[in-house]
Amino acid sequence: MPTTDPLTVPASPLLEGAFSGSAEFAQLVREALACAAREGWSEMVWSDATFEDWPLREKAVVESLQAWARSGRKLVLLAKNYDSILRYHARFVSWRNTWSHLIECRVCRGVDTSEFPSALWSPHWVMRRLDLVRSTGIAGREAQRRVFLQEELNECKRQSIPGFPATTLGL
Repeated sequence: MPTTDPLTVPASPLLEGAFSGSAEFAQLVREALACAAREGWSEMVWSDATFEDWPLREKAVVESLQAWARSGRKLVLLAKNYDSILRYHARFVSWRNTWSHLIECRVCRGVDTSEFPSALWSPHWVMRRLDLVRSTGIAGREAQRRVFLQEELNECKRQSIPGFPATTLGL
C-alpha cells in the first residue's frame, strides 16, 4: 500500500467566486494565510475598518503567519483604527511585535467605516467583502480583479498615516 507524502500532495485551490457568512469569510482568511505560507507569497495587503471579525486570535492563523514570515516578505495593514486588534487578537499582536520589520500598519481616517474596504490582496489571489453585515463577497485569481483591488487599496494607503506601532517608547 503506497504512502502519501504530505509535502507532495497538491494544495487545495483557494475559492474562486462568491462567499457568504462570517464562518466562510473566516475560513477563507485561514486558507489564504496557509496558502501564502505554502506558496511563499512575497506580499499581502489586508484592509478592514477594525479587523474585529478576522480570525487573527487563532493559533492556526498565527502559525501560518509564522511559516510565511521570511526576509523579503511584506504585509501592509490598512484600518480605520487598531483598537479591536489590541482588544481581541493578542496572539496576532505578539506575532506582529516579533515581525514588525515586515509589517507596515496604516490608519485611514478619511474613509467612512461603512465604505472602508474589507479585503485581502496578494499578487496571486484576492478576497473582498462587499457586504459587511452579511459577510458576503467575492474571491479569485483573475488579473482584473487583483489590479482593481490593488488600485483601490493603494489609494487608501496614499491617504493614510502610520499607525499601530509595534512598541511604545516612553520617557
